[in-house]
Amino acid sequence: MKVLVSVASRHGSTAEIATALAASMRHHGAQVDVNAPEDVDEVDAYDVVVLGSAVYRSRWLRSAREFSDRHAAELRERDVYLFSSGPVASGGRSVNTCYDACAVAERIEAVEHRTFPGKLDPAVLGTGERMVVRMVGAPSGDFRDWDAIGAWGARIVGRTTARERDLDGIGSAPARRGARR
Repeated sequence: MKVLVSVASRHGSTAEIATALAASMRHHGAQVDVNAPEDVDEVDAYDVVVLGSAVYRSRWLRSAREFSDRHAAELRERDVYLFSSGPVASGGRSVNTCYDACAVAERIEAVEHRTFPGKLDPAVLGTGERMVVRMVGAPSGDFRDWDAIGAWGARIVGRTTARERDLDGIGSAPARRGARR
């Protein structure tokens, strides 16, 4: 199984989530490429695509949104998983509700969308970003749950591997979503 993990990250912490996710998937037997959305010309070589983005002011970064628009038809032909990453407020709840991800998930018929808490380091933020952080009350720190990220990667590989086994004669489920249509 070949997987593309493509992630839009402004300050690097969402890219670190993508790296951890890819490592988990590789550990469970997948071949994984990790590329920024703007560096992906086509997705035809992949069985599964994971698209992620940092969330700022309830929006995905432009490169992730443009990736989903550019490859929408091809993405509907395979399993696609989405994830968002952003700051958290007190009690661990997400500061942002990412409406972009909901629209993307619907348009490309994504299998699942996950939101992972992110990392907030005020030292790397611009003036406007620091102002927004103060307004929403997001605390500084690293809130990423590496175990949850790794478990999700294992789940994606397990789900796809089971479907491929079914295709090889045990059952009748297709390896790619497009074959279901």
